[in-house]
Amino acid sequence: TMAQKINEAHEHIAKAEKCLKTSFMKWKPDYDSAASEYAKAAVAFKNARQLEQAKDAYLQEAEAHTSNRSAFEQAGIMLKDMQRLPEAVQFIEKASVMYVENGTPDTAAMALDRAGKLMEPLDSAKAAHLYQQAAGVFENEERLRQAVELIGKASRLLVRQQKFDEAAESLQKEKNMYKEIENYPTCFKKTIAQVLVHLHRGDYVAAEKCVREGYSIPGFSGSEDCVAMEQLLQGYYDQDEEQVSRVCTSPLLRYMDNDYAKLAISLKVPGGGKKKPAAGDSGASPPEEEEDEYAGGLC
Repeated sequence: TMAQKINEAHEHIAKAEKCLKTSFMKWKPDYDSAASEYAKAAVAFKNARQLEQAKDAYLQEAEAHTSNRSAFEQAGIMLKDMQRLPEAVQFIEKASVMYVENGTPDTAAMALDRAGKLMEPLDSAKAAHLYQQAAGVFENEERLRQAVELIGKASRLLVRQQKFDEAAESLQKEKNMYKEIENYPTCFKKTIAQVLVHLHRGDYVAAEKCVREGYSIPGFSGSEDCVAMEQLLQGYYDQDEEQVSRVCTSPLLRYMDNDYAKLAISLKVPGGGKKKPAAGDSGASPPEEEEDEYAGGLC
């Protein structure tokens, strides 16, 4: 029964405390045995749905046995179950530092990634930071494929928060990594994302620089992505709302990750333009002939 489980938990706590006591005959606390008793108490509390006490027992286990990284993570999981996510994440971060120090960086990165997912609905700034930390751990291990995926998650969250300066930096880092692992088609997509972010920052020069840098990536010059960006920059520079709208509502941009597709749809040309509605109104389904004409321009 619940009551039995709770009694059992308290017995383990009492044994743990006894292990930590010193006496005339026993000079040193027995941390290992204490940690083991606290762990048993935590499981018993968890089974009795006493989550607060389970979390405390996990923390006591972690303190008794500081090298026990997973106890901190377990405490974090208890807090998550109690919907106390910010506290949960603190413990998961603490565990991840210990995982790295103890030579298990993979476990650290995965714990941080999980913490990022937990925080996304609550605090996207914190989530982006956790993804960046996880990416950093993988990058130190020279595991760029795993690292770049996490940087991508951070970039999208930064765009969602309209932190365009940070998003631009994050995207540059992503693009450099994809170039390093020779995934060139993804570099093209990152170039489009960069251009959209820079134009939302009102920085035409930076957007143009990203396209110029793109020419050094094998296969970019003359590609569908490249032609679209040249047309977008030209339209933006000429304050030609129709051309900007045509590129921004084309399938190429519309089927990007949602966060970037939204940037495309909401992009306005500088100077106000006379017929402002184009970019917003034609967002969902541009007129057929326009799309055909655009596709023709890419052939």
